[in-house]
Amino acid sequence: MKRKLTLLLILIVSFSFAQGGMKEKKEKIKALKVAYITEKLDLTAEEAQKFWPVYNAFDDKQFEIKHNKMRTIVNQFESGGFESLSEKEALELITKMEDYEDEMHTLKKKYIKDLIKVIPAKKIIKLKKAEEEFNRKLLREFRGKKD
Repeated sequence: MKRKLTLLLILIVSFSFAQGGMKEKKEKIKALKVAYITEKLDLTAEEAQKFWPVYNAFDDKQFEIKHNKMRTIVNQFESGGFESLSEKEALELITKMEDYEDEMHTLKKKYIKDLIKVIPAKKIIKLKKAEEEFNRKLLREFRGKKD
């Protein structure tokens, strides 16, 4: 039954994937990811109730670091803005990048500690595998639609 529900959700989201703006697409991807992870981890009701708040808090904070903080640095590289940087400014930029990477590493370590409190270690490993599989499938889907 759970598998059929997951497949139904994936089909519904897939049919409507081509419609809507960026925010809607992000929400649809998130719904697909939740369905995929739920199926792959086979969480009990009690585990799911504890798991999803931890997962979502990590996901939100990770997004903030990657897209809000690191994006400003990446934009400078893409726009060629780094060409006009002084050596001092370049060193400051490197320090910022290292700080963001340290922040991400610390966040991931805390996330694992928090997850261990709510799901077994084997499911944490399954989670990592499920996320990687989902991302590969998403990338293949994206590449297929671009061609």
